[in-house]
Amino acid sequence: MRNFLYPKLVPPGFTWNRPGDGTASKVHEWIQPLAEFSKEASRDADVVLAGVPLSRSSISASGASEFPEAFRRSWKTFSTYNLDEDVDLVGMKVLDAGDVPMHVTDIAKCHLNIREASAALHEHFADSIVCAVGGDHSITAMMVKGMHAARPDQRIGILQFDTHFDLRSMEDNGQSNGTPMRNLIESGVVKGSDMYNLGLHGFFNTKDLKEYADEHGVNYRTLRQVRKQGIVQAVEQSLEELAAKVDVIYLTVDMDVLDIAYAPGVPASTPGGMTTDELFEGVLAAGKHPKVKAMDIVCLDPMRDTQAQSTVKTGTHVFLTFLTGVRMR
Repeated sequence: MRNFLYPKLVPPGFTWNRPGDGTASKVHEWIQPLAEFSKEASRDADVVLAGVPLSRSSISASGASEFPEAFRRSWKTFSTYNLDEDVDLVGMKVLDAGDVPMHVTDIAKCHLNIREASAALHEHFADSIVCAVGGDHSITAMMVKGMHAARPDQRIGILQFDTHFDLRSMEDNGQSNGTPMRNLIESGVVKGSDMYNLGLHGFFNTKDLKEYADEHGVNYRTLRQVRKQGIVQAVEQSLEELAAKVDVIYLTVDMDVLDIAYAPGVPASTPGGMTTDELFEGVLAAGKHPKVKAMDIVCLDPMRDTQAQSTVKTGTHVFLTFLTGVRMR
């Protein structure tokens, strides 16, 4: 059956054969292709994921467009059972909607496709959580704009795990992976005061970006401040403050928030970042919050990764950890 949202989304380039007896203990046996369901039968999905394979808009040379396929291939190495939390995800209905089609050279066309696909997903799956697997960080602005188009009366807030502000000028950089938060502020889709960025550190942001953040009321805490408070406490406080102001919350996880030792497969990887444990704890806390209705994972380049695909597996672990939090609601 052809994907019912086609041409907004196309079937993924790689799919697993799944057991026909309804049993599943591994992630690749559990996540189901959306194309197998009728339009009505898919509406009760708990989570819908979509690959967004764009990296031509990255400031750093990046093969993040390859992550959606690597992400799907990694499923075979993961169980649906989270031992740490004693939670089995198998009871959730998670559908793979395929990939957003990308133009070979036209970034603006790619961004339009993402906005339209996001709007279609949020409109059809009004009660589901939409997860985007990027792709570089420019996709976040497009996914949020699509969400806004489907829910124009809802105020959107953002929780961002990132080493960078992502507030670069679009006049200088275009709509790149360095501009998504500024893009959302200047387009009026999200208020600066409704953005919370956790994980900033080191020598990887210029002072003018910090001044822009202050001018527009962006809420941010450096990784040093987060560690002093505790990652879970910092996330919970940010979500509590956001929930008092907004209707829905979008979680964006830029994998460059991790220390380079934990994430070699990241184009803008840096020393001094989060550990994997810290990121997993933060994402789990975010997943538990009822107002978090969408998320993405961005800026992971499988071609830079180790032979064991350690960063790819970390990205998949982030996704499954988020779902654990959702399951625990």
